[in-house]
Amino acid sequence: MVSSINFALKSEDEQNAILYQFQSFLNSLDFSCQIVIQSRKLNITGYLEKLKELEEAQENELLKMQTAEYREFIQGLVETGAILAKTFFVVVPYTLWESEGLPLTGEKLLKRAKIPALTEESFQRCKSQLWQRMEFVALGLRRCGLQAVPLTTPELIELFWSLHHPKEAEVGYYPELPEELVI
Repeated sequence: MVSSINFALKSEDEQNAILYQFQSFLNSLDFSCQIVIQSRKLNITGYLEKLKELEEAQENELLKMQTAEYREFIQGLVETGAILAKTFFVVVPYTLWESEGLPLTGEKLLKRAKIPALTEESFQRCKSQLWQRMEFVALGLRRCGLQAVPLTTPELIELFWSLHHPKEAEVGYYPELPEELVI
């Protein structure tokens, strides 16, 4: 997952420096990657529930009314304004073919039916190579003023689940994960 910057608020010199750094970063890559932007309606269900609790617990009648009006205002603003939360990701791929030193694409990939065996040693080598790629990407983005952090297994599961179940994710519903997946 990658942070964002407000590019429009930067001076022209800062914008040019960021563009130059990003261009240098992209030119330095010797592997493919994808940039994914996810837009989702802002979910403030928990915040609205907390306001409702504060409203009910308020002893001062005037403060109780103001809390209720504020909660209704925020709820109406989100419902009618379609306020979106944007999340940015860089997908860093790695395939078994690459671990064997076989950069296969297109027709060559279709002709090769045998998948390389994945031993513990080759798994560790692939994992190490993937981490090196992720660190390289994070460093390149850091030079552009962005922060990048790898997603954990539960975060990846939540991301993929929300892509396939956007309505449930919008209201804050996510399935419970088995204990062995929570790191």
